Amino acid sequence: MSKKISTKLFYRYYGNWIDLYKKGAIRQVTLDKYYLTERKLRELAPELRLSELNRQTYQKLLNDYAETHEKHTTLDFHHHLKAAIIDALDDGMIKTDPTRRVIIKGRKPKPKKKKYLNLFELQMLLKQLKLGTEPNWDWFILLVAKTGLRYAEALALTPNDFNYEKQVITVTKTWNYKYAGGGFRPTKNPTSKRNVMIDWQLAQQFKQITQGMDPEKPIFVSGRAFNSTINIILERLCYQAEIPVISIHGLRHTHASLLLYEGVSVASVAKRLGHANITTTQKTYLHIIQELENKDNDKVMHHLSQL
Repeated sequence: MSKKISTKLFYRYYGNWIDLYKKGAIRQVTLDKYYLTERKLRELAPELRLSELNRQTYQKLLNDYAETHEKHTTLDFHHHLKAAIIDALDDGMIKTDPTRRVIIKGRKPKPKKKKYLNLFELQMLLKQLKLGTEPNWDWFILLVAKTGLRYAEALALTPNDFNYEKQVITVTKTWNYKYAGGGFRPTKNPTSKRNVMIDWQLAQQFKQITQGMDPEKPIFVSGRAFNSTINIILERLCYQAEIPVISIHGLRHTHASLLLYEGVSVASVAKRLGHANITTTQKTYLHIIQELENKDNDKVMHHLSQL
């Protein structure tokens, strides 16, 4: 006997599906993205029922979403919904797959901001920093520029994470900066747990500014920390230095890019950044790697011509 097609409201089914399959199984930051999709679904299609889901109604839903979002964001919205829809299909709550041969649309992408600085621009930025005797956001910017740490990783650093003699920072956790109470959380992936070498000067500087601090508490934060705050500070510094404006995450890209240009291997850069695998690094910095390969080809040809 076939199951009866459900007349449940789509957004309610989706909310229940998140609680059943995703809650407690994925990171909070990822779970929040699913709940954001749920809110948008309720806004765009408050009366749409599972029994009314077909290729036309689903395409209209995506089209409505795409009117105010870029194509890649619409694709993410679709992927979140499709996972729940396929489960509804498997459970007999709908008859056919409404996502089949769907067309992804979207607004024209905004002009992309520069993601990283060159060496001269970074030097100009660092000259603007006011590095006093106590930790502040300028020290935070210097730290990220010299280590390539993720924002949440750098926020979670405690004095105990520094080995000043061996010039090493040990990354074992992140800071839950989006929530009022803050708190430590696991790293993005197991590979993100790593030792990051730092230069002698940075080691001595942080040894001085962290003296007397609780060795187990974060150096820069005690609760919630808005990344918009640090980006506003960074924007001001970029304007003062008369260089392109980048974000705090852009400093991570800058760090990796400069290492690659200096001839550091992709494998070593991937390990320093805490990427899950070298493929992530290759995809992220493909344009730089290709540029370096072209230079290498010139060197090969020059060498061969000498034989």
